[in-house]
Amino acid sequence: MIEKQPAVYIVASKPYGTLYIGVTSDLCSRVPLHKQKAFPGFSARYGVDRLVYFEFHDTMELAITREKQLKEGRRNWKVELIESKNPHWLDQFAETCGRFDTP
Repeated sequence: MIEKQPAVYIVASKPYGTLYIGVTSDLCSRVPLHKQKAFPGFSARYGVDRLVYFEFHDTMELAITREKQLKEGRRNWKVELIESKNPHWLDQFAETCGRFDTP
């Protein structure tokens, strides 16, 4: 399991589906909240709960700056970014966080 550290992440509804970009200080606690639809609004409404991309940063400030950059980017650029590390759009939660359950 990874240690808590600032991260920017992308969750998707399915391969090439709806994308949500977020920032967190604890990726392994945040993703299960998406999976449980704990956030009313966009992520629950569109079912974005598949962790398809993430980056860790040294500080929260750097992670927030990167989140803004990703949100401003065009969709095709985001798709290329995801596929550069995860060409099959697999849910990386269990592999990254060492958990198959969601609390």
